[in-house]
Amino acid sequence: MSAPVLVIGEALVDIVGTAAKATTRNGNGKAKAIPGGFAANVAVGLARMGVPTELVARFGTDQYGDLLGAHLFGNGVQLAPGTVDPGFRTSTATATLDAEGVASYQFDMTWDPPALSLRRGCPAIHTGSIATMLEPGAAAIHWFLESVVDQPVTVTFDPNARPAITPDPVAAWAAVRKFAALSDLVKLSDEDCAFFRPGVSLDDIATELLTEKRTQCVVITRGGEGAIGVGRDVRVEVKAPTIEVVDTVGAGDSLMAALITGLLERDLLGERRLAGLTSEDLHDVVDYAVKAAAITCTRHGADPPTAAEHTARWSA
Repeated sequence: MSAPVLVIGEALVDIVGTAAKATTRNGNGKAKAIPGGFAANVAVGLARMGVPTELVARFGTDQYGDLLGAHLFGNGVQLAPGTVDPGFRTSTATATLDAEGVASYQFDMTWDPPALSLRRGCPAIHTGSIATMLEPGAAAIHWFLESVVDQPVTVTFDPNARPAITPDPVAAWAAVRKFAALSDLVKLSDEDCAFFRPGVSLDDIATELLTEKRTQCVVITRGGEGAIGVGRDVRVEVKAPTIEVVDTVGAGDSLMAALITGLLERDLLGERRLAGLTSEDLHDVVDYAVKAAAITCTRHGADPPTAAEHTARWSA
């Protein structure tokens, strides 16, 4: 691979607290600042899997920005020019965990990315979440994806519904469709689907997204039930392993990073843009990704596994 995977989106600090008597990461019920954000989590997940990764985000040199920078550098993530901006106030998300460890978020952020460019040989671009919903950054990303539509690069997209940012599901779904039209793979959760398209089955949502000329594959996760993967001519179901859940923070981002890793290992990214994706390929990649998410759910916070941890946990 001659260039890293490009991840575009928010990097922020999660201020993790509790609802009821749930336990926080530091174990004493007090809030804790943890590096996070959709794009940062995916970038770290990829880097831990051994995939060279470049992150386009924006954060400052304040206390939270320093925390983010140390976390990203420490995990081997390359930062695109302009990502660290001394004049920018680092964004935060207050994450409240319920008694089952499921997180809900309130955001204090702005999104205005630095200049976007594509390195020659980049196999994949990944984006989604708030970065594709919040202006002016959403428009900048859409323009960038339009500008590289004829380039030999795979685009993956995870809309990651955030009702606190986009409370109108009809408008949010219209934004999802706009970005899905420029994407080869779209990944959603069943919770995303329930917000964007209430009352519509998961398979019908996948079929709707696959009507886009470019979209070749849709993966929809179902929490403890596993995930489905739907392509042009294939459909697979993967069960989730039985685990003891600590919390679900970052699980979807770990799954996304593992999806990209699995596709890269099968030489399905870049110029191929998922062409030739078989049922066996799709099953194995989704299974790998579901198991990566499961490991994350057994630990506190957005803590994706390394490739070695994944192998050690599931190869036996």
